[in-house]
Amino acid sequence: MPTRHATSHQDEPRRRARGGPFTLATVGLAVTTFILACERPPAPLPPLDVEWLPAQPAQGHLFLVRVAVPPEVGMVSAWGEAAGEELYFVLAEGAASGAAGAGSPAASGGSPAASGGSPAASGGSPAAPDSVFESLAAVPIGATDTIDAWVEATYSDGRTQSDSLRIPIVAGEYDHERLTVAPRFGSPPGEEDQARLRREREKAAQVSRDTRMTPRIWTSDMVMPRDSRVTSEFGTGREFNGQISSRHMGLDLAGARGDTVVAAADGIVALVDSFLLAGNIVYLNHGGGLQSSYSHLSEQLVEAGDAVTAGTPIGRVGATGRVTGPHLHWVVRYGGTTVAPRSLLALFR
Repeated sequence: MPTRHATSHQDEPRRRARGGPFTLATVGLAVTTFILACERPPAPLPPLDVEWLPAQPAQGHLFLVRVAVPPEVGMVSAWGEAAGEELYFVLAEGAASGAAGAGSPAASGGSPAASGGSPAASGGSPAAPDSVFESLAAVPIGATDTIDAWVEATYSDGRTQSDSLRIPIVAGEYDHERLTVAPRFGSPPGEEDQARLRREREKAAQVSRDTRMTPRIWTSDMVMPRDSRVTSEFGTGREFNGQISSRHMGLDLAGARGDTVVAAADGIVALVDSFLLAGNIVYLNHGGGLQSSYSHLSEQLVEAGDAVTAGTPIGRVGATGRVTGPHLHWVVRYGGTTVAPRSLLALFR
């Protein structure tokens, strides 16, 4: 009869114990591998693709700055500065990197070539629209040769990337004109008028500050405030009664007293007032650093706080303030920089 070997249950823990070290080592190795995988540095960021439109902005003009990266990288925001003015980036309206006519893309970590103004190839496929951020920027009328700028992008994983730029500019063509006005307007203002002018300048400066705190309201749908001939160009040097006293920092549009003036772009009415030199005025806050003003009105048709869209009637042509006759004086500013008004519309046509 075969001999049976009984197995004691007391051996079971011993057998399991022999398997224990192998199991624990396997788990430990898996945990270590997982930790090392988590600590592996993320993939390097691709170079920022920075471009501007037009390739060589002019003195006293607006231009667009665009920042783009491949959509899988996950850029969530961008900010920067150009010619001392902060840039306010938002997602572009259906824009894509490498748009026709755009300026020189800046290589990551260095400035683009400033000579010649020729756009450089971006060297990659166009980014998806949701990976392109754009901002207005302004060239001061007194700038020469180039302006300095920088941009910084923030990504969904918290990393940031920045680039410094040197943007070539071209000279603007600005004439001089001679005006004859009443002696009280051609002479230096007295103390009372100087005090009034200081108060008015502060009101205008407050509107500029408010635009920096207001999200972008304007869209690419913009119109001229009047469909009429230009009677005085932006940037023209002004000689009053034989004395050069100022530069014309707006665009004058012809009109008869009572003709309608409309908002050039979507915005909020920021200021309705009567100024010593500008007469009856309306200031619009378009957000994202942009504002416009409309002067010498005979009548104001809106109130502070009103929301307007491009083409909304806001006033009527007049001859209030220091003027030689009825017309509209239209001013556009980005931050604290006054620019040629038509350069705004030209960016989206």
